[in-house]
Amino acid sequence: QRQLVESGGGLVQAGGSLRLSCAASGRPFSGYAMGWFRQVPGKEREFVAAISGDSTITYYTDSVKGRFTISKDDAENTVYLQMNSLKPEDTAVYHCAAGSSEGLRSLEALYWGQGTQVIVSS
Repeated sequence: QRQLVESGGGLVQAGGSLRLSCAASGRPFSGYAMGWFRQVPGKEREFVAAISGDSTITYYTDSVKGRFTISKDDAENTVYLQMNSLKPEDTAVYHCAAGSSEGLRSLEALYWGQGTQVIVSS
């Protein structure tokens, strides 16, 4: 059984940085695209970033381009989201997911993590 477990969330001041990690366990996720999403209570889940299965292509939503970087370490079965220049509007629960590159950008995934809370104070 495959599982995704996020960590690294927390409280940070605006302008600060956080690095989220998503550890994959169970059967390997090699070949899967991996992505990060975020959700605020009362709002729809939002795509944030994705990386292709071979790590050659990355995708970002416009609001995080130039501030967030997605990467993955296949040897460690871990995907990361480096978040810099954080803004209060980045406050959300961040989830990682695995699936196809096209599916992730359409909010469709085969596997989801439980999420980690990020709070950015002004």
